[in-house]
Amino acid sequence: MNAVPAAEIFKAYDIRGIVDKSLTEAACQAIGHALGSEALARGQAAIAVGRDGRLSGPRLANALARGICAAGVDVINIGCVPTPVSYFAAYQLGTNSCVSVTGSHNPPDYNGLKMVLGGQTLYGDMIQGLRKRIESGDLAHGNGAIRSADVRTDYVDRIVGDVKLSRPMKIVLDCGNGVAGDIAPRLFRKLGCEVTELFCEVDGNFPNHHPDPSKPENLEDVIRALRETEAELGLAFDGDGDRLGVVTKDGGIIYPDRQLMLFAADVLSRVPGGQIVYDVKCTRKLASWVREHGGEPVMWNTGHALIKAKLKETGAPLAGEMSGHMFFKERWYGFDDGLYAGARLLEILSRSPDASAVLKALPDSVSTPELNLMMAEGEPFRLVDALKRDATFDGAREIITIDGVRVEYADGFGLARPSNTTPVVVLRFEADNDAALARIQTGFRRAIGAVWPGAKLPF
Repeated sequence: MNAVPAAEIFKAYDIRGIVDKSLTEAACQAIGHALGSEALARGQAAIAVGRDGRLSGPRLANALARGICAAGVDVINIGCVPTPVSYFAAYQLGTNSCVSVTGSHNPPDYNGLKMVLGGQTLYGDMIQGLRKRIESGDLAHGNGAIRSADVRTDYVDRIVGDVKLSRPMKIVLDCGNGVAGDIAPRLFRKLGCEVTELFCEVDGNFPNHHPDPSKPENLEDVIRALRETEAELGLAFDGDGDRLGVVTKDGGIIYPDRQLMLFAADVLSRVPGGQIVYDVKCTRKLASWVREHGGEPVMWNTGHALIKAKLKETGAPLAGEMSGHMFFKERWYGFDDGLYAGARLLEILSRSPDASAVLKALPDSVSTPELNLMMAEGEPFRLVDALKRDATFDGAREIITIDGVRVEYADGFGLARPSNTTPVVVLRFEADNDAALARIQTGFRRAIGAVWPGAKLPF
């Protein structure tokens, strides 16, 4: 019987842990056996397995494959590829199931698993179900086979066949030494771009900067390259290529909720009345923008697996998250893909002679980045529950509680939600001006202080 892996690696949206401590080869093999058993229960016969560029990737992927095969399910090894290419392989190879062995944007000593079975991304109770299978020994037994396939050229060709630029563009690509560096330069050159490459050599040590484009400090190299070259736009990708960062010629960062405005206007021109799904952290200007462009805004929970499930449930043509995950169902497959989102962005911007002007014309507000209130395990949920139950917010027009507490005012919003991945309360504020922002933050400071005295607030 398999040793039961550490409980803390079974997260809300994926499996993740520190390599050789909580996430070991034995743990990956046990999870593979449970995953293969679950695949059989869902009528699946084969699973595509890809991995990002982390140093631990090959051995953890091999252990996972051994476990899947032990359940009698076949493995198609697609090698070192971005996570969206693993998702693409599930369609291209007809498996409908895949695993990406990836630590995403976590530090180099982390790794993890993002899993899809029969077209459904595993999250929440489904991930806990794998642990229960291992604990109870509810495992199938057989001898699956392993074969290899390379879908990278098919992936690039599929995008190049779909996305057409109206003019050639000069761009900077920063892959942060993540796995996107293996494909992004080739893809964007085939689309007709002149590419300045930054850190496109795949290196699991991440020697230059952390591969997380949601943090402004990780975009400094892109900003410098835009200043020093003739490139008109910068694109940056996270460690496994499923999130996109965008920088204008003058060094302005276009955050994902504003990127989503541009994508929504474009998609709604072909899908009038379509629903646009976005998470609770996004700008309040998104809803009115979507309505103005003939669509229906749908606010939903944060988390790539939860957004994907909502996309499937609603049949929406497009969804996006403040973290940088973009989900195109129109002309694509509905999974989050930073490379494809970058291609679709260039398709829109290439219609204008000044790409930066188009981006900077999108509605904007005074806002904070994500602020994290660090707490002990379990405390963030208790604090937010107390806010829902007891807090009062003067001047609030609406209090939305689908994921934490989002308080809407006439001139801004404040958000407090418990993270599903780390013991923090995520806070975000937006307003029409600095005075309104300060007033909203004061209201939250008062409300949090009333339910959790002594909380060390990051604002």
